[in-house]
Amino acid sequence: MRVHTEEIRFSTEGREQVVLLTRHVEHVVERSGIGEGLCLVYAPHATGILIANENEPGLVRDIVSRVKSLFPPNAPYEHNRIDDNAHAHLASVFTGHFLVFPVINARLVRGTWQEVMFVELDGPRPQRRIIVVVLGM
Repeated sequence: MRVHTEEIRFSTEGREQVVLLTRHVEHVVERSGIGEGLCLVYAPHATGILIANENEPGLVRDIVSRVKSLFPPNAPYEHNRIDDNAHAHLASVFTGHFLVFPVINARLVRGTWQEVMFVELDGPRPQRRIIVVVLGM
């Protein structure tokens, strides 16, 4: 079994923002030289999440809107006494920090409309990073 790891770095500009990462992840899979296996996409952040969904502007706005309605930024959270971002921490707890995709014939396998996206919930941030690990043969 072989393992190939790379890091994708980017910045965010808004308090909430969706960043499309699909092409970056696909390029990591290509550079890995691995033909069959798994691709782990991991966000080492407590205030951002990873999703695989359609990159349609209305849906992207709906996703951000729904996350904000489920975890309102101005609710009276205990954590906000320390830092004004409890909503972002809570959203990440209930959504996720990683995605796993099959790699078949040296390509990332995803659904027709699935794009790899990072959802910023506590921006803007000068640096975010995603770790991509490709495992296989």
